[in-house]
Amino acid sequence: MAAETSGAPTSFDRGGWGWLFQRITAAFLIVVLAFHFFLLHFYHHAYEVTFAGTNARMSDVGYFATMWLFLVTATFHGVNGIYNAMVNQGITGTQKRAAQGILGLAALLLVVQGTRVALHMNGFL
Repeated sequence: MAAETSGAPTSFDRGGWGWLFQRITAAFLIVVLAFHFFLLHFYHHAYEVTFAGTNARMSDVGYFATMWLFLVTATFHGVNGIYNAMVNQGITGTQKRAAQGILGLAALLLVVQGTRVALHMNGFL
């Protein structure tokens, strides 16, 4: 039986925006992850993936945008899932606010650093 929560809906409760975004990001991640695995693990073999090849792929606006959206979507999906699992386990009050702050900061740092890497890989930085 799930731990009692504060009554606030989570991404695991049907009907809210969190629930909808968690499902939309999951569907997007399945498609983009399949594309990623096909391109970088089947079409190009591991020994063929080089910095120059990555730079060339990231120089394409469509590929860059897709990979950046992959980063943002995966970050949201993962952090939101962790947070909602913690809420479903019963964290409340100060613990809940601390989790929001720490996970929010971690997500922000991950997206900022991932964006910096992506911009470097496409030659912008």
